[in-house]
Amino acid sequence: MHPTDTLIDKQHRRERRKDARPGELMAAALSVFVEKGFAGTRVEEVAQRAGVSKGTLFLYFPSKLDLFKAVVRENIAGRFAEWNSMFDAFSGSTSDLVRYTMHQWWERIGATQASGITKLVMSEGAVFPEIAEFYRQEVIEPGNALIKRVLRRGMDSGEFRQINPDYAIYSLIAPMIFIIMWKHSMAPCCPSGSASMLSANPQDFIASQADILLHGLTARPTVPAA
Repeated sequence: MHPTDTLIDKQHRRERRKDARPGELMAAALSVFVEKGFAGTRVEEVAQRAGVSKGTLFLYFPSKLDLFKAVVRENIAGRFAEWNSMFDAFSGSTSDLVRYTMHQWWERIGATQASGITKLVMSEGAVFPEIAEFYRQEVIEPGNALIKRVLRRGMDSGEFRQINPDYAIYSLIAPMIFIIMWKHSMAPCCPSGSASMLSANPQDFIASQADILLHGLTARPTVPAA
């Protein structure tokens, strides 16, 4: 091989490495944030896990807060365009859409390391209001809007009775929040027994929650009291 070709190949490898660094840094940061929380995360450790210097990290992300925001956008907030497109393309019943939405959320977020970000925000949002406000704008508001679209689809078609979607959205959100908190807080402490079933069978838990949400608990539903 000609020496010039070797130099060009090395330059191309360096360029590819440089292009990959933001993703590598965000992957390392996600792991550290989930393991140690926002307060406990040190940018030096993130840089070390990504195999770069702290100075290199700051070239891409000027602060820990900027790094956190990038992690949230990469793993959660940046997916809402895709999820809204999936909603638009769904052709089944709204009941099926509810089940599909809950299971897709688990597969894409809940079952991944990114689910720990929700637990982090709930645990540390009061201490770091800037991360709570960012999460509200980037994740909670678009997430609520998408769930409202699901509920309104069912009401508009006559499949669902008329309800207040501003409150009803939390009937879908609450089981998701619970299983996240369980996964990142209680599951490591419950290695055996009936409590471990939730960790072992999260899809069954979600299916059960969706069924209760759609059909209620009563065998013969009665007319609600005024």
